[in-house]
Amino acid sequence: MFKDKNNLLKSGTILIVSLFVFISNGFAQSKVKPEIGRWTGDLQLNSSSALPFSFDINYDLEVYSFVFHNAEERIVAHEVAITGDSIFITMPFFDSEFRCKMLDGRTLTGVWINHNRKDKNVIPFNAICLEGKENKEADVSFAASTPIADGRWECSFSPNTADSSKAVGIFTQVKRSSKITGTFLTESGDYRYLEGREMPDGTGFFVSCFDGMHAFLFKATFKGDSLVKGQFYSGAHGHEDWVAVRNDKFVLRNPDSLTYLKKGYSKIDFSFKNTEGKMVSLSDEKYKNKVVIVQLMGSWCPNCMDETKFLAPFYDKNKAKGLEIIGLAFERTDDFNKAVTNVNRMKAKFGAKYDILITMKTGSQQASEALPMLNKVMAFPTTIYIDKKGNVRKIYTGFYGPATGENYLKYQEETNRFVEKLLKE
Repeated sequence: MFKDKNNLLKSGTILIVSLFVFISNGFAQSKVKPEIGRWTGDLQLNSSSALPFSFDINYDLEVYSFVFHNAEERIVAHEVAITGDSIFITMPFFDSEFRCKMLDGRTLTGVWINHNRKDKNVIPFNAICLEGKENKEADVSFAASTPIADGRWECSFSPNTADSSKAVGIFTQVKRSSKITGTFLTESGDYRYLEGREMPDGTGFFVSCFDGMHAFLFKATFKGDSLVKGQFYSGAHGHEDWVAVRNDKFVLRNPDSLTYLKKGYSKIDFSFKNTEGKMVSLSDEKYKNKVVIVQLMGSWCPNCMDETKFLAPFYDKNKAKGLEIIGLAFERTDDFNKAVTNVNRMKAKFGAKYDILITMKTGSQQASEALPMLNKVMAFPTTIYIDKKGNVRKIYTGFYGPATGENYLKYQEETNRFVEKLLKE
């Protein structure tokens, strides 16, 4: 999903540095401790839009942890430091953190800092504890028996512009409930686990997610079988308009057709350093007469995280049959050691035993330059399947992960079947 889109960089708000001055200056010592249980928080993306999310604060063996919720997904942050009335939370997977002050045991205020961005990367944050309240995630019951948002939608982002793109919106709304879950499928992947609610007056809805790297908020207004006045916010830096119509038959282009070899090519080649600093090439003896999957990825990319979670056990299962996997990491840093740290953290989390090389390049344009035999690299991840003779047999753009339900199951079945075929050749 995570393609470069200039229009996502055009807007945002100027964040006030003084919001976190109190953090860097230190805090008065205090015995206040955060309440254990369910909390609700929000990131103030701009003057009129806040991104809500829920999380749990747990305390076990004298250690605090924060568990962030995105629909059925749970992201656990174990690196929590409490000093006086301040809390510092380092997010897992991605290079970001919360710096907060406890106003009391049931109220937090502070900032979220995304270190992967160089600008508009500090966003105000507030949270309150819900523990002890009836229905920890307060829902709204509706008299209407038909959920309005439920179903499949044909979506247009940045409509009527040069940057216009299509997506499939898939939402589930529980009968007689305001709660909505779902995701958007695009030609570069999916927006993973989204969760939100129908507005109490029934005029519209919102869905959002926060994973430690991406802060996504989608809002829209209902108009018959259409969604109008849609707004998409990506952190404090990105904004797009969007609209949609209900359409059960709408599909996107085949992911196998978007990236391909230029005329005259049947193979690819590259040489980059692995995490130990040793040069590794696709032409090395290790990969000869093997089926090879080349994963174009980045540790900053949630879709890449989902794909790595799938590929790690897939590699373990098929390595003895003659499968190898090479990841090409396009990190958002020009510091080799930092890139290695980020990649190794991702490998350790998912138990990935295959090589991931540090390209020292970033973005889809530089990825295209690194592999000039391809027509383009339009998304991370992009996955290249190579047979035992070294010929490219398929290139898959993007990734539809577990949040996409049937689409993810279909991807797993097709990948298992295709690789098994290559291994038997």
